[in-house]
Amino acid sequence: MRIISGEARGRTLFAPQGLETRPTSDKIRGSVFNIIGSRVWDARVLDLFGGTGALALEALSRGAATAVIADNARQAIQVIERNARNVLKDDFESRVRLLRCDYRAAIERCGDSFDLVFLDPPYKMAEAYGDALSRLANINGLQEDCLIVLERRASADILLPEGFEAFDTRHYGETAVDFVRYLPGLSNTGMNAGPAGKTKLHTAPSDAERKDTTYGSRSG
Repeated sequence: MRIISGEARGRTLFAPQGLETRPTSDKIRGSVFNIIGSRVWDARVLDLFGGTGALALEALSRGAATAVIADNARQAIQVIERNARNVLKDDFESRVRLLRCDYRAAIERCGDSFDLVFLDPPYKMAEAYGDALSRLANINGLQEDCLIVLERRASADILLPEGFEAFDTRHYGETAVDFVRYLPGLSNTGMNAGPAGKTKLHTAPSDAERKDTTYGSRSG
């Protein structure tokens, strides 16, 4: 794996050995960032399930300001640090904060409000998506109109808490990527509403061939 674009383009990314980490493929990562577009510029980034750190480091290479990257596995944090030092060189200390803990503890410790959030937990942790978003909203950890990128198994049923709106979903084989906005005060009602007003992310026909659409800059 390598950084795809930006100031660190072409620099190598290493992956932990074993099956606990499921790195986002270069193809999916490239498509995601083509869609995010300029939203990444000067963003404060949070990745709660860092794995290799590839998503946050790609964001930093493309102009994000800083990143907090968390993972509960010692080997993963070691690999993330190795990748971050290789990608950022002398900027590592000033632009990246690493947290070795689970996502709940990371949310309590991150101490910032973020513009761009990546959520890619192990597929067996389907409840972690909604739980993490609720916790972040409760501590004011998200800027209004924050963009959240969720990577999940395409067949999974995921519930979004109130205040979050999924505005696009892309499918890549068995993987789906949802693009979600944080809109405080949004009431999730309507055809995709789940229990207690939560929004249920549903499986749509594959659109891997659909042309990427760029979603512009953050409001304000």
